[in-house]
Amino acid sequence: MGYHYTAIGDSLTTGAGTLLTGGFVPTYRRMAEKRLRTPVSYENLGINGLTSQELLAMVRNNPLFRSALSRAELITVTIGGNDLRPYASAIAGGSGSSASSIPQALNRTKEHVRQIVHVLYQIKYGQREPFIIRMVGLYNPFPGVREAGIYVRQYNSFLATLGGPNYRVANIYPAFEGNERELLSLDRVHPNSRGYRVIAEELDRLGYAPLR
Repeated sequence: MGYHYTAIGDSLTTGAGTLLTGGFVPTYRRMAEKRLRTPVSYENLGINGLTSQELLAMVRNNPLFRSALSRAELITVTIGGNDLRPYASAIAGGSGSSASSIPQALNRTKEHVRQIVHVLYQIKYGQREPFIIRMVGLYNPFPGVREAGIYVRQYNSFLATLGGPNYRVANIYPAFEGNERELLSLDRVHPNSRGYRVIAEELDRLGYAPLR
């Protein structure tokens, strides 16, 4: 008996920014074990720098990804931050022209993520075992860039409209807003150990139904 947990996504999934805890994935796994009162094995398929377009290709075509997702009862996804980062970085550096490109970038990201979630349900379709899909929303690592905040809030609102049965979104934006100094690592982009703990707690707060 027991469950299998597959984590996919970008550097938030790999745990970039912290050397000790390994990010939110192992912490969330332990929380799941405690709540479900059963062993939870896991695979971390996070890739640093991954974009939504690249993740879509992975879940569509990569046998390793598809196999791991097929046997998972718990799935977490982190994606979208790397789609925004080049534009926000350019704006922070004084490039006003990049601001006008953000709406198009957001629309592309939305379409990729919509298809990612669709593929996840295709992979799980017809399986008798219950499963949950948990999408992790974004925080804004560029609090001084107004356009970045708009992008992140719109993206998070979009995530809440996706999915179907057993799909929920961990909204981490409020926890990070105004607390960047305490929750981000020295690179000011990725969470530190405390930040990753916050992500795991938000995921845990969503519950585990219909898993038993």
